[in-house]
Amino acid sequence: MRAAGDTILPLALQDVWYNVDGVNLLKAINLAFTAGVRTAVIGPNGAGKSLLMRIMHGLIKPSQGTVEWQGQAADGRHKSLAARQAMVFQRPVMLRRSVAANIEYALKLIGVASAERRERTEEILDKTGLRRLASSPARVLSGGEQQRLALARVWARNPEVLFLDEPTANLDPAATHRVEEIVSAIHAGGTRLIMTTHDLGQARRMADDVIFMHRGRVFEHRDTEAFFAGPENDLAQAFVRGELLWWRKGEGTGGRRQPRHEKYRS
Repeated sequence: MRAAGDTILPLALQDVWYNVDGVNLLKAINLAFTAGVRTAVIGPNGAGKSLLMRIMHGLIKPSQGTVEWQGQAADGRHKSLAARQAMVFQRPVMLRRSVAANIEYALKLIGVASAERRERTEEILDKTGLRRLASSPARVLSGGEQQRLALARVWARNPEVLFLDEPTANLDPAATHRVEEIVSAIHAGGTRLIMTTHDLGQARRMADDVIFMHRGRVFEHRDTEAFFAGPENDLAQAFVRGELLWWRKGEGTGGRRQPRHEKYRS
């Protein structure tokens, strides 16, 4: 358990841009995240959702702007941040070892003693329904089982912040349900969740607030219920209606480009 006041949050992005070969893939991102809730980042393919997650997680440095944890630049807190945040990708990498050994190795990397590693691994195998697969090679698991194992490796570490990039993409409804149950349990244990999803139903089920992105910009950041009751931005309205936005190159003619969220604390 983390002591009261022992936190790396809030996470703040200030005027973040990301540029590749003269093309701005992220533009003027201003966001802030505090503890306690779950955020879904939605938008069409190519909106910049996964890129934004990688920048927040520290895998990529922004071309311009700052990423700060508890008011300090991410570069200055690299070691402490690495141990207290985690990310699960759409296609997680499985190590060439058993399911149980994958979990134990994740704990070894953060310095957990051998006896405690075994104890935590046993506990997480039960919590994620992977007990019967403990001795199976991780790389022969189904897609849903691999995603559960990726979450198990993270859950064993008890991160303060967890980034999830399309955690149920290409999974069937049963596998999606199992993954969502695990994600909800991780959040119930005190972990702050920030996830991308293409599934609007999942955003409704799993998020307390929603960020809508299109072509590298954040156009709306609101409470989930209010967002789905009626987005303020015309691009977000079209997206929620199920329209294709591939031809929408503008900033959006209705609403504001980034309504409220400069001061929004999710």
